[in-house]
Amino acid sequence: MIQSMTGYGKSVLHLPSKKVTIEVKSLNSKNLDLNTRIPSYYREKELDVRKKLASSLVRGKVDFSIYVEMTADETSTTVNTGVVREYMQQLRNVTQVGSSDDVELMKMAVRMPDALKTEREELDDEEWKQIDAHIDEALKEIIQYRIDEAKSLEEDFKTRIFNIKEALENVKELDGERIENVKERLQKALDDLKVEVDENRFEQELIYYLEKLDINEEKVRLANHLEYFLEQLATEDSNGKKLGFIVQEIGREINTTGSKANFAPMQKLVIQMKDELEKIKEQILNVL
Repeated sequence: MIQSMTGYGKSVLHLPSKKVTIEVKSLNSKNLDLNTRIPSYYREKELDVRKKLASSLVRGKVDFSIYVEMTADETSTTVNTGVVREYMQQLRNVTQVGSSDDVELMKMAVRMPDALKTEREELDDEEWKQIDAHIDEALKEIIQYRIDEAKSLEEDFKTRIFNIKEALENVKELDGERIENVKERLQKALDDLKVEVDENRFEQELIYYLEKLDINEEKVRLANHLEYFLEQLATEDSNGKKLGFIVQEIGREINTTGSKANFAPMQKLVIQMKDELEKIKEQILNVL
């Protein structure tokens, strides 16, 4: 079962003093491009988080965020009373105002450096266990999102591959007519020249020419590649890179068939196959 690289997952944890929101977003990328936003007091766990994200999401441009909103009455930020008083006294000396203007002085003082101090919050192991469990929940959600997103991609791939197979069957049916058409054109060209030709030599040259235009190997390889693509699409693992390589091989056989066709009705079918393949190429970039 394939997965899309586009996804979103979210989990919210309510603790006694805070609300922790965990978000994971991903878009398509050739490799894992991981960006994390984690509060400083959880920073020591960042490497563990990155390993978990890399193991679960494998590829994609991933944005991971932990947002903390304090909900309790208590706060880790306090007024540095001594510093504020000293600022107020200095301002009073400069402005030479009385105590009646202390409110205005205080407004200015609290904007000064070091007027407020924030106590560094220590990492609580029990709290982190809960957060870690919610990271797992967010990852489950984004993986399910990726699976759901890929279902429509899978159906589209199957439709495109079926269309190419159908065009290939039409190519096989036209192949005999194409060979006869080539023979007739060569014979007509010789007749127009009005020269005598050694029939044996002509047959030898004709066989050599037709061998260069033979597409039997291309038809067999193309059919095999199409079946292999469908087989890999049905496997349990999602391997977009492997599917991309198979698509390249399919394109190579279609292009070779087109270059050898030398027959307008067959070339039209080749163009149809190329069109279907281009639509697959556009979407395969988003497969994990």
